Amino acid sequence: MSTKTLHAVFLASALVSLASGCQSTGSERRLAQFKAGSQQACYDRATQPYTFVVDAHAHFRPFGGEAVPYSELIRYFQPAGVLFVNVFGIGQMFSAQSGCQRFSLCPTGEIRPTIRNDIINGSNALLHPNNDLHLTLSMSFADLNEPQDVVQKMDLLDDEFGPAFTWMGEVNLVKQALFKHAHRATEPAHIADWAPFMARLRAPEGGRAPMPLSIHADIGSDQEPTQYLHLMENVLARYPDNPIVWVHMGLSREQTRMDPQQHIAILSRLLDAYPNLMLDISWRVLYEAYFRDAAIRAHYVAFFNRYPTRILTGSDFVAAKGYKLRDYQREVEINSRINQYLSDEAFRHIALGQNYFDLLELDYQAPEVCQQSRL
Repeated sequence: MSTKTLHAVFLASALVSLASGCQSTGSERRLAQFKAGSQQACYDRATQPYTFVVDAHAHFRPFGGEAVPYSELIRYFQPAGVLFVNVFGIGQMFSAQSGCQRFSLCPTGEIRPTIRNDIINGSNALLHPNNDLHLTLSMSFADLNEPQDVVQKMDLLDDEFGPAFTWMGEVNLVKQALFKHAHRATEPAHIADWAPFMARLRAPEGGRAPMPLSIHADIGSDQEPTQYLHLMENVLARYPDNPIVWVHMGLSREQTRMDPQQHIAILSRLLDAYPNLMLDISWRVLYEAYFRDAAIRAHYVAFFNRYPTRILTGSDFVAAKGYKLRDYQREVEINSRINQYLSDEAFRHIALGQNYFDLLELDYQAPEVCQQSRL
């Protein structure tokens, strides 16, 4: 067996151990309770947390500079009640020579797509296996404006790490926050050129489940509410068979005053038209600008209850050096507050993770909600 093959087999074994290891920690026992076919107690919403158990949007690497050490970061999730985590890098980074760590603190400086964070995340998963969490490695390198080498880089990661990467994203279709850093909205002509890597995501080698693609795609801004909507519509029309996750429901700090009824009408139309589309409700801007207001929140609660199988949870935590456990716990709690108002069906699928398990075809099952828990 070649060194490359041994490396891949070892990593695959390490990742499998996340769900079925031999140690007997409390968090491992809780993870085992989500295994399909296990004896599950119902979930009592009156006494148990409303915070999510799946963080489908966590950045283990920052835009630049040092990250929270991997072995430390891994210890943040269990105290926050999180058992399943998407390991995103950040696909767009400052150069290593810039000294910039957070783009909000660096008003200038080019941020470019790179595979660097994916290699680091894959290596860390190999070097630090654990039994307490289920981790999903995600490729975040793809430059959607220059897609010609995406398949080649997917091959590189598969050659190095075997079948470890089972997701792609977060990738930027259009992200206004990075316009000052040389990012530009993806040209519609380039979306047609995604076909080779989108086909690879739909049918990964080795008979694996289709790989979801998490896309950051701003709908617009407060000045022009639907300026960029046509880009996401283009993607969905061209690739209706790809599982696509629209992160932050298309909202951003550039769009904090969108009419919720207009927003929900757009999302509802696209969810109805494209069965493989899902939304993630990560990022505290959603709470601060929308969910915190009771009248606005009511519209979104009704929307989530109407589409309970189409929503994923996440923190959008960026693990830049200096952030601590309390910072991650804070992001989980803020991004979970809307869960309190969901119907039991929506709570089970969204907060307890059934949508995530179904999307990835994982052998896990969310517990049923106790019938008396809402009385």
